[in-house]
Amino acid sequence: MLAVGLTTLLLYPLREVAPAVSLGVVYLLGVLLVASIWGVWFGVLTAVASGAAYNFFHIPATGRFTITDGENWVALVVFFLAAVFAAELAQRARRRAGEAEQRRREADLAAEMAQLLLHGNDLGEALVTAGQRVSRALDVSPVSIELGGKEAAENQSEFPLRDGPRQLATLAVSQSTSEPTLHRLQERVVPALEALLAAAVERDELLNDRVEATALRRTDALKTALLRAVSHDLRSPLTAIRAAAEPLRDGSLGEEERTEMASVVIEEAERLSRLIDNLLDLSRLEAGAAEPRFALCDIAEVIHAAADELRLPPSAFRIQIADDIPEVEADPVQLQRAFANLFENAHHHSRGHPVLVRASGLHDRVLMRVVDRGPGIPAAHRERIFEPFFRSDDDGAGHRGSGLGLAIVRGFVEGNGGRVWVESPPGHGTSFVLELSLSRPVSPTASSETNASAAPA
Repeated sequence: MLAVGLTTLLLYPLREVAPAVSLGVVYLLGVLLVASIWGVWFGVLTAVASGAAYNFFHIPATGRFTITDGENWVALVVFFLAAVFAAELAQRARRRAGEAEQRRREADLAAEMAQLLLHGNDLGEALVTAGQRVSRALDVSPVSIELGGKEAAENQSEFPLRDGPRQLATLAVSQSTSEPTLHRLQERVVPALEALLAAAVERDELLNDRVEATALRRTDALKTALLRAVSHDLRSPLTAIRAAAEPLRDGSLGEEERTEMASVVIEEAERLSRLIDNLLDLSRLEAGAAEPRFALCDIAEVIHAAADELRLPPSAFRIQIADDIPEVEADPVQLQRAFANLFENAHHHSRGHPVLVRASGLHDRVLMRVVDRGPGIPAAHRERIFEPFFRSDDDGAGHRGSGLGLAIVRGFVEGNGGRVWVESPPGHGTSFVLELSLSRPVSPTASSETNASAAPA
């Protein structure tokens, strides 16, 4: 009514410049304003009130609801019809603005759903967030979206999200949700969710297929490399054993020759045994079945045991171990296998020089360096040398191993909570560095030098 009163007062000064019969159009401004904000029925009431005020205050005879001139009747009727028509137009504009806002919110919701479902990692978690976004966009609480089908709860209305005959998920809302909102869900939100969810499920299936294909390719590569290792690395010691065993069977050899042939058989058999152990270790690491059995172990004992395992001359190693390194919490068997492979690799590349093995404690770690005086490792190979079956062609010692040892070193060291890396300046030998956690912190101490032959087994 405030709009009617203000317009009525505004017409008094306007009557000085225009006849009263033509000023009824001014009331339409208030009718449009009310109808656009509060709806058509309030607009019609405002039109009726405006017509009454226009008649009472500005159409002769003023001060009463009578009209003396016929043309004023026409003006009043035209004004009233125009006011009702304007109220209806304002209501339609208001309704269309509301629908446009709903469409905008639905478009924003679809964009958010696409971002969540097509770029998320976990589809289940993405659907939980998607339900929250739908609830916020439609002012409905709560909204849940779960993968697969489920039985309807008593207080919920549910919408299956399908991809053809296959049900991908279920959208559930409270039964107290209004009918127009349920209609919007059914007609606009559900189809968009179905399309996006179908694309997300297809993406996950493709990714799973890709991961499986990558795993299969890796398995095929490992099988190929394994067959290559079996055909060459296993055949070599077997050939040597057979070549040495044939003369032994004939009995025509002298005592010195028989001893030499027997030594060849034993050496090649040990080489074959180490290769088989490496193949078994690698297969367990690749299958994730090499779980360490943690225990407190003396790092010095493990180092010496690994060196003794190789049955090399005492001069093959120079071992320097700090006097008071605390015990390491690790699997001693796995560490010994890793150290033995590392020592054997360094010995093969040391060009006849002794391999330096140095261990010291530093705060909460123990650092061990295995240093040879070989030709070094090219920069391009320093990371690849830890890959299974990788063999560098740049081997100045003329040695080509099975390509298993360093992969096993990394697998067992990292499995025991440590890490290993290589430092190799060109032409200045190679230093492998191992880092393990100590059972208690220490400060660096002096080292005592010993050798493999003087170490306890």
